[in-house]
Parts: sequence; C-alpha cells; structure tokens
Amino acid sequence: MVTIIDGKKISTDIKNELKEQVEQLKEKNIEVCLCVIQVGADPASTIYVRNKKKACEYIGIKSLSYELPEDTAEEQLIELINELNQRKDVHGILVQLPLPKHIDEDRIIQTISPDKDVDGFHPESVGRLSIGHKGFVSCTPAGVVQLLKRYNIGIEGKECVIIGRSNIVGKPMAMLMLRENATVTVCHSKTRNLSEITSRADILIVAIGKPKFITKEYVKQGAVVIDVGMHRNENNKLCGDVDYDDVLEKVSAITPVPGGVGPMTIAMLMYNCVLAANYKLI
Repeated sequence: MVTIIDGKKISTDIKNELKEQVEQLKEKNIEVCLCVIQVGADPASTIYVRNKKKACEYIGIKSLSYELPEDTAEEQLIELINELNQRKDVHGILVQLPLPKHIDEDRIIQTISPDKDVDGFHPESVGRLSIGHKGFVSCTPAGVVQLLKRYNIGIEGKECVIIGRSNIVGKPMAMLMLRENATVTVCHSKTRNLSEITSRADILIVAIGKPKFITKEYVKQGAVVIDVGMHRNENNKLCGDVDYDDVLEKVSAITPVPGGVGPMTIAMLMYNCVLAANYKLI
C-alpha cells in the first residue's frame, strides 16, 4: 500500500500549532510581524505573495507589504531593507524572488539582517546550517524534513539521493539530511549514470526543474520519493519533476503535485517568522 504524503494536512497542522504560539507571544506583548517586499508584478510572484498574506492572517501574524514598481532602483530597495532591519516591530523580512534583471539578487539577500532572514538565504544562515548551529533554514528543505518526520519515515542511516544542487533547495536539503544522519549523495546536470545512483536511494528527493523527468527506471523498489518540482503540462495541469503515475507502483511513499511539498514552503516560512519573534525573548 503506497502512502500518499499529504502536504496540505501537515502544513495546516503546523499553522495551527503556530497559531497557539502567536497567541502566547501576544500575551508577552510581542506581535509577530512579517514584511514582504515585491518588486514588479510577476504573476507567479503575486500569487505567492497573496498566499503568504493569507497564511499570516490565518495564524495571526501581522503582515506588512511593499509593492514596488518594476523600475525601482537597487539603492532604493537597499534603503528600504536597511530601514526595516532597524525596526524593532518587524521580525521577518522577505524579498520576493525573482527580482528585475537590473537588481543584484545576491546583494539584496546579503542586505537583509541575518536575524530577520526568514527565507534562510543569507550567507550567514547558510553557514549556520552547514556547521550545525541554530538559525533559519531555507523553507522548502525544512518542509521536506517535516513531511518525513510527521509521517514517521526514518531518515537516520538511510541512503538519500538529492537531484539538484540549487542554493535554495538542493544544497540546504543535503545539509539537513546530513544533520538527520542520512547518507547523502547530490546529483546534478553533470552527473553520469544518474539512474544507477538514484535507484540506490531509500529516499529520493527531486528538485531538477524538468517536468516528469523521473520515471520508474530511476526509482528503487519501496523508495520514498519527494517531488519538489512544479510545472504546467500540455493540458495546463500542475505536475512535478517526477512522473507520478509511472513510479507509483514502485514506491512506498510519495508526495503528489500539487498538495505535497508546495504547501509546506509557506508553513515553514511562518515557522521561521515565529522563530524570529522568539529570538527577541532569548
């Protein structure tokens, strides 16, 4: 019997837990506040920002929103971030990516205070993760670990293969799985004999950015498959990096697309916001 890992349910559980924590913080006169900055009107970004606002409202987090025009100068954006860094009532700062081409994303990420970096993208956050110190973890990888744990899928001692080495998913995912005592292999576009490596995996995490790329030939019998991809197919329906129907007969557990990893990203962003507010108490 295949376990379909329900990210919607788990994300709702997490948000309900955070609701209680937010109430407790309010009793200590701390109102958790997230500031979201969007530059331009990219349609996908607009949807993400709207979903983040909805999640904040549900949990009881105050949401500040800055919607800046496409032609906003890099220095203007940096000035705004520096102002928000200084504000004691703002706990988390999120700059929605991608940014317009005239703005240097790396410079913007590095401008956000590491203590307010709820996306977990700042080099200091990445450094903390790599050496096992506490800090903000990139939301999608953190969400994957929560899915595995809350479905009682053992990680320790398992062979985990991650396809993709992006700074947002692949690399932090590898470090998190190492932290959980998995044996980790990272594959990428230059990997040779990909299917030989992936078919050893007890846990296969796919963040390759190619629709339905992973078929049953890549999957070990009884593996757990986590699909981080999100695409539109020829019928305009959402699909992932994994050919879900093709691999279903071989896996023991799998995340669907939609409804798997996707909802967890925003849930873990909310988690990081509450964590940032709790830092004020330390």
